Amino acid sequence: MNCCYVSCERIFDPSLEGKPVIVLSNNDGCAVSLSPEAKALGITLGVPWFQLAPRAKEWGLIQKSSNYELYADISRRVMEILSRHSAWIEIYSIDEAFLGLGPRATEDDLAAMGRRIKDEIRRLVGVPVCVGIARTKTLAKLANKTAKKMPVFGGVCVWEGTRPAWRAQLLAGLPVSEVWGIAGRLTRRLGAMGIFSIADLAAADPVAIRDRFNVVVMRTVLELQGTPCIDFEEEKLGKEQLIFSRSFATPITTRSAMRQVLSVYAQQGSARLEKHHQKAKILTAFAGTSFYNAHEKSFPSVLVPLPAPTSDPVVLAKAGQQLLPNLAEGVKYVRAGIMLTALSPATGQEAFEPFRFAHEDQSISSLIENVNRRHGRGLVGLGYGGLRPGPSWQMKRDSLSPRATTHWDELAVVKAS
Repeated sequence: MNCCYVSCERIFDPSLEGKPVIVLSNNDGCAVSLSPEAKALGITLGVPWFQLAPRAKEWGLIQKSSNYELYADISRRVMEILSRHSAWIEIYSIDEAFLGLGPRATEDDLAAMGRRIKDEIRRLVGVPVCVGIARTKTLAKLANKTAKKMPVFGGVCVWEGTRPAWRAQLLAGLPVSEVWGIAGRLTRRLGAMGIFSIADLAAADPVAIRDRFNVVVMRTVLELQGTPCIDFEEEKLGKEQLIFSRSFATPITTRSAMRQVLSVYAQQGSARLEKHHQKAKILTAFAGTSFYNAHEKSFPSVLVPLPAPTSDPVVLAKAGQQLLPNLAEGVKYVRAGIMLTALSPATGQEAFEPFRFAHEDQSISSLIENVNRRHGRGLVGLGYGGLRPGPSWQMKRDSLSPRATTHWDELAVVKAS
């Protein structure tokens, strides 16, 4: 739900309850999370902050910078509680998960379990959630939306527990774009076939849909008809790729400044690889000017095959800096990043001596990451990535709330008398 971040902010600042609140994207750019009160003002997702700022005081609108550390930790706590209620859990996003509840539970049992999950998360973590329960993932998503938007359900909707006539009326009134996985061009193509509502899609012939589109859309139709077709996905060990990229608070115009950016991202990439016990064989470095800058257009990139799969921060930093000759001095670059691909497990057979990397063997990245995590981000770094004071290009977060669960010096303090 797009008010997830706002809910996290309200845990440690109850004064935000009942007030219009928005959370801004990187560099305090645009609204990415809205409270119901902010939505009531007509604010929509993606609106730039500079357009809202002139009327913020008049509306009583409160803006917060994205507190990713806090949101990730709150999400982890919610998922841990969910895992207590089922052996089958699939974490779908930072604020959403699927649970398997078994086939024998009655509708009353399911409703009671949904309320228990909802109340337990509210009591132990402090965030409000809604629960949708159905036979298939697609219908469960639809039930969850229903629980959010219709107060009569009290935040818990058991799809099969509602009256068939009511369900039919609801599906007939909802556009097909409300279905999980149906959007954009696919919506228009379905409209050309006369499929405009969810009811239209549920009544379609699955085989004809497969022939016209693909097996994925056919599965959606079958799921709307009550046939489970989308299996639970097991949690993958490691990642398929890693990307480290940010927009800059201040544009970068020199190669020397960009060298530091790429070194910092390489160091972060190395630490993440070690965390997941992986190594990378290919590094891609890239940069770009603003899409709104009509006078300067530059989007250089370079793909660098590494000599052997590695997580060595020095090797990754040197590879990333191969982008520098492709940069134009004086051009205002507003973003840059590195992408690590061709990842493989680091637990395989040890490489021969000529293909081993000194900083990788010594776990330098893990050491630096542990120091920064314990004593403050950016306290120590490697090479150009360790230059102090903090660079002016780092992400702007002027309205950042305390990271109350992950940073010792920002922990919430409770006073009892």
